[in-house]
Amino acid sequence: MDPNGATTTIIANPFDLGNDELERFALEECIKRQRAAQRASVMVAPVGRGDLALKFANLGAEVLAADVATHRQELEARILAAGLKEKARFVPATINNLPDELPGEPFDIVVVRHGLCSLRYEQARQVVRQILLKLRIGGKLYVSILGLHSELGDGYPGRDLSIDQRYSALAPEIAKKYGIEGDVCLYSERNLFLLLLEAGCSVLRTMTTTYGNVKGVAVRV
Repeated sequence: MDPNGATTTIIANPFDLGNDELERFALEECIKRQRAAQRASVMVAPVGRGDLALKFANLGAEVLAADVATHRQELEARILAAGLKEKARFVPATINNLPDELPGEPFDIVVVRHGLCSLRYEQARQVVRQILLKLRIGGKLYVSILGLHSELGDGYPGRDLSIDQRYSALAPEIAKKYGIEGDVCLYSERNLFLLLLEAGCSVLRTMTTTYGNVKGVAVRV
């Protein structure tokens, strides 16, 4: 149990943020909503290669896949090849630059896979607040973010700074290993809990993987 009341679970997963317990929770939530005779509306951002977005679409959800424009061709080709053109669409956008109105909103489910770590804490809080307002009441937000206590924290200059000051490049050898360029803000589980809380979410649970990355589930009330 998180000291602030959120349920804490330790889970063992690969470093890939797409293959984790949080994804399973989000897909299970989609199934529950589909069983309730409603077509769930889902946004995944950033979408990457689109594996998670396609899983939602295969469950019958209406899916919006958001990412930088360079991903459009690959993702739209995958959507077409999977026969999911009527269920999934791509929009060129980043989480810190979402249009005022998006197809499918208000969403039942929003999954933010790893984009928040590229923002300063205050900016990330504002972004989460904006995303929260794109959820319907009772809609759920699923967040994955890179962890301060993961391997990424080794030699990280911002390790001992407070979360509002923590924003710097990874140690050169770690940045090269994982292909992460530029400044990032790494999070502890408590940092993520507070981010969601301060953005206006009701936090349902937080998680720390054995690799040190952190996840959270929150709801709009």
